[in-house]
Amino acid sequence: MRIAVDAMGGDFAPAEIVAGSVEAARGLKDLTTLFLVGQEDAIRQELKKHGRIPDKLVIRHASEVVGMEETPALAIRKKKDNSISRCVEMVKDGEADAAVSAGNTGAMVVAATLKLRTLEGIQRPAIATVMPTSGRPLVLVDAGANTDCTPDLLVEFAVMGSVYAREILGQPNPVVGLLSIGGEDTKGNEISKETFKRLTLAPINFRGNVEGHDVFRGETDVIVCDGFVGNVVLKTSESVAHAISKWLKKEFTANPVRIVGALLLKGALKSMKKRMDPELFGGAPLLGVNGTCIITHGSSSHTAIFHAVRVACESVGHHVNQHILEEAAKLRKPI
Repeated sequence: MRIAVDAMGGDFAPAEIVAGSVEAARGLKDLTTLFLVGQEDAIRQELKKHGRIPDKLVIRHASEVVGMEETPALAIRKKKDNSISRCVEMVKDGEADAAVSAGNTGAMVVAATLKLRTLEGIQRPAIATVMPTSGRPLVLVDAGANTDCTPDLLVEFAVMGSVYAREILGQPNPVVGLLSIGGEDTKGNEISKETFKRLTLAPINFRGNVEGHDVFRGETDVIVCDGFVGNVVLKTSESVAHAISKWLKKEFTANPVRIVGALLLKGALKSMKKRMDPELFGGAPLLGVNGTCIITHGSSSHTAIFHAVRVACESVGHHVNQHILEEAAKLRKPI
């Protein structure tokens, strides 16, 4: 696999991006070439910290950087030589099999949509985020690419999310739910009620509406919603996880007895932390574009970058886009 990594994207770029890329180049057998795309001098400075560099790691210079605060469409249009665009262009030109970025999410969506276009039968791409639950992992789609959605778009998201859960998470017949304010098909706004009707006819294992309290039960493999709601769910969940971590630390260090108790629970707490760690899931694929693009969190560490590259390799190896094309074609067949 040949993966292009945006070395300049993210809060801790290029240090953490380069570190994670070096780990991936050393540890992923399926990876044949990893392109570090960005400002060459800065990348080389970071590489010096890592000793002997694997031959499969190659620098590709890009002179410009899209800042996290920049307007995506404007930045992509004005900064022609930015690292995000160059990664996507390498996928388009066949030099790379996938692109990975921890940079400006909107810029990645814009660049991928404009340069790669969408797959046949897919109107808009969607961000699919894998989240931990009390049971098996969950795919939340859309997590922020489309704030306003029609029922047709939501059905496409459901199909794409189902393919991803099957191919990457290993669920043979993923259970799909529509996020709403009640379990009955009469609950929700007009868009969700119409979407419910269409999902019952789609080539997926649709279980019906799911509510907010169902998200972490581990009984649903894919939850579908528009990007506005999905992004709120994602960031609220992240905030709650951080808050619980702080609360536990505060309570366990309140007095000597609790400190002893914390030591006894150390193994269990470490296991829980690992299970909740979003960095281990490897970033969020931008499903629906004619190429493989993985978006990872702006605050990604080297661990998150390693796993983002891993998931990029898996997505290409499992032919996710080909399976999306096959399932999307079923949507166009008369019932």
